[in-house]
Amino acid sequence: MLFTRNDFGEDFKWGVSTAAYQIEGGHNADGKGPSIWDSFTGKKKKIFNNDNGNIACDYYKHYAEDIALIYKLNIPNHRFSISWSRILPNGIGAVNHKGIDFYNRVIDFCLELGIEPWITLYHWDLPEALQQKGGWVNREVIHWFSYFVDCCIKYFGDRVKYWMVLNEPMVFTGAGYFLGVHAPGKKGLSSFLAAAHHAAICQAEGGRIIKSLRGECKVGTTFSYSHIEPYRYNNEKDVKAAAKVDALINRMFIEPLLGLGYPTADLKILDRIERFMHPNDEKKLAFEMDFIGLQNYTREFVSYAPLMPFVKAKIIKASKRNVEHTLMDWEVYPPSIYNALKRLHNYKEIKEIIITENGAAFNDSFEEYRVEDFKRVRFLQDYIAQVLLAKREGVKVNGYFVWTLMDNFEWAEGYYPKFGLVSVDFKTQKRTVKNSGSWYSCFLKNALAASKECRNEESEKIIL
Repeated sequence: MLFTRNDFGEDFKWGVSTAAYQIEGGHNADGKGPSIWDSFTGKKKKIFNNDNGNIACDYYKHYAEDIALIYKLNIPNHRFSISWSRILPNGIGAVNHKGIDFYNRVIDFCLELGIEPWITLYHWDLPEALQQKGGWVNREVIHWFSYFVDCCIKYFGDRVKYWMVLNEPMVFTGAGYFLGVHAPGKKGLSSFLAAAHHAAICQAEGGRIIKSLRGECKVGTTFSYSHIEPYRYNNEKDVKAAAKVDALINRMFIEPLLGLGYPTADLKILDRIERFMHPNDEKKLAFEMDFIGLQNYTREFVSYAPLMPFVKAKIIKASKRNVEHTLMDWEVYPPSIYNALKRLHNYKEIKEIIITENGAAFNDSFEEYRVEDFKRVRFLQDYIAQVLLAKREGVKVNGYFVWTLMDNFEWAEGYYPKFGLVSVDFKTQKRTVKNSGSWYSCFLKNALAASKECRNEESEKIIL
């Protein structure tokens, strides 16, 4: 399918996404306090290869170079997050003005180059000082988070128009407070339900605070959303198991935000969240966002699993199904993003959808002065084509951000999976644009998506 940027319309937002802990480094620079990820990665055997984000891409020092590279790649929108403990080392209280100055420099340089900054307020790096008080399990987190949001809008809201409150709340509460595979490494249903409920309130409260301080700002929040199917359609237990998993990973946070409440009808275990609810919480959960951020990578097949606690279901890995998959063992299935868009479109309460993350980790081929990643090029072309298909059918999607700008620290997987449009030599911090970065750059100049103009010779022309 051949298509150009023009096929999406002049107002369609194109960009690239990053996150503070994954790229910034400078973990203790200029008054920054420790985050839960600084603490978690310091524990042996928590992260693949015992990697950490202490230096990462060293964006804290190289931000100007990286923003200039975004400009050279013709990318008009840059999504990044603010490290809570960089501007509030203790999570609340005294402001670290050197941290504020850093983000002012980032924002101002983006604007100088004509790049629109999109800020994610919380991308998983809770200040360790607040975790010592219970973190997301402590209802006081609503107050702490409100204070953080208030600071960000007061310092940056005069120049930043687009804000996202939380990044993938299901992931940071589920992986961090139920499974224990992400920071802060807590486990158990009660801790998860408490953290989830407080996060759900925070995503709405964050929106209310932003609008009260800067009514002209555009406010959204982002959700991971996978296309879910039963492993066997003719097996009633698999069908019910898939519905439970869908309720948990796709619907648990978006439906309360839309005023629909938690999806307890399809996942009875969520009834237990009531013990953490206070009077009027149902109203506090709801807020009318200007847009919803969709983050889609794959589809999942679910089978009935009687020994699995609570949901009685398990996901069948892509490698077990002998289908094409990425280094994350996620199936390459472009219609997944189309199906996710169609489902979100069916919520009449959603005004606009922005794809705030989509991308893939593959084994890249390194040659002198170039990095070839043709699988990623094909992935982006095929997924973007599905976005266009949905848009042509009337789906209210109006933006697409690639995950991610450059290879970075990928949480529990460390530096093993490479998602970037740009390769990073973590010893020298040299950046080299991959074939996929050159393709995206060409596409954003409105070259044909499958045009020979976007051959990998372009990657030799954009090296810093």
